[in-house]
Amino acid sequence: MSKSVVIIPTYNESENVEKMIRQVMGYPENFHVLIVDDGSPDGTADIVISLQSEFQDRLHIERRAGKQGLGTAYIHGFKWSLKNNYDYIFEMDCDFSHNPDDLARLLKAIEGGKGDVSIGSRYCKGGKVSNWPMDRILMSYFASIYVRLILWIGIHDTTAGFICYHKDVLAKVKLDNIPFKGYAFQICMKYAAKRHGFKIIEVPITFIDRQFGESKMSSGIFKEAFFGVWKMRRMKL
Repeated sequence: MSKSVVIIPTYNESENVEKMIRQVMGYPENFHVLIVDDGSPDGTADIVISLQSEFQDRLHIERRAGKQGLGTAYIHGFKWSLKNNYDYIFEMDCDFSHNPDDLARLLKAIEGGKGDVSIGSRYCKGGKVSNWPMDRILMSYFASIYVRLILWIGIHDTTAGFICYHKDVLAKVKLDNIPFKGYAFQICMKYAAKRHGFKIIEVPITFIDRQFGESKMSSGIFKEAFFGVWKMRRMKL
């Protein structure tokens, strides 16, 4: 039984999902993969199911009815992973904006009690963003500054979505109290871990914009994060 599982939420990722699964499965760390698919009409789930016999007991899928948001997909995946006794639980996008080669670095950062959460960080020393338009880079960078000023969490990349959690973090955080679906979810999880006294380590990565499929970014996701940080200070996490 592997100690590590990579949770990958999907919605219309048929152009990326097989390539991503094969790459993650090829590493010596013996990662397992959990796909949480929100009823993709493009056949993403069917591709995953067709690969399960090849990656028996390592590739898992949870199918949900309709698009319910990134945050709820991860919470679903967290609960599934805790139930199945994984020690290290990852978040990662399916579109290769997160380089799966960095999974081992995130694992190594906290393995053996060196930390509790590792973040693939664009904005710590050594982190980079590749081929994003300048307005998107500036919005993301200053959003992290805004969050740090309000929540005082001392993390450079507060909206990062490439993360490894030790199971103790997810068992402690009150997952059912987190209502957010987009970037606010990522911020809230880091804030909750910090409030519980867990050690968070930022690992520099190069973030690359997706090449295939469509971005899930929207103005609603941005607004949720902008106003959500004020709510977080009063939440029981």
